[in-house]
Amino acid sequence: MSYIDPAVEQYILDHTTRSDELFTQLAEETRRLTGDAAGMQISADQGRFLTMLTQLVDPTLAVEVGTFTGYSSLCIARGLTHGRLHCFDVSDEWTSVARRYWEKAGLAEKITLTLGPATETLREVEGPIQLAFIDADKTNYPAYYELVMERMEPGGLILADNTLRGGTVADPARTERYVQEMREFNELVINDPRVTTTIMPIRDGVTLIRKN
Repeated sequence: MSYIDPAVEQYILDHTTRSDELFTQLAEETRRLTGDAAGMQISADQGRFLTMLTQLVDPTLAVEVGTFTGYSSLCIARGLTHGRLHCFDVSDEWTSVARRYWEKAGLAEKITLTLGPATETLREVEGPIQLAFIDADKTNYPAYYELVMERMEPGGLILADNTLRGGTVADPARTERYVQEMREFNELVINDPRVTTTIMPIRDGVTLIRKN
């Protein structure tokens, strides 16, 4: 889905602090086990970005919607000091990989996993949430956004992944459903008076949304 010149992508990676071997192992296992679905895993530069933002926000409660095999959750958990990460996903198979790597990293005690549709399970979060990462099915982005927003502390930060859809959202000729869904989500966010927002052109687009 990338729209950035491959040489620029490589330059960015070459000038981003490298992750340790555990992340390399997880990325390789994800490719081996999930095939084409491995594209759902965030990139190394996104991961470093997530960790740094977590360190800056220093949340007591962080939430992740869409865990897959655990790369992004490891990045968030690595950035926590005294807080906890609550993950939401529907796949026991894929998150079983995540659980193994949480244990390997010594971070399992900081992470809680809830399986089931997040449109339902997110309602169980009492909050307040200070940091949230949304990277699940795009159809339900508006629902996830609202459920998180209702439980988010003022000044809290939401990150939504894939919001540029490989740059297709800016092309009027692209009318596919997945493109239209993301355009609608982006319009929802920019017109929400409760927030301040910007889209970062990192990989497939990451939107930073701060609750006022």
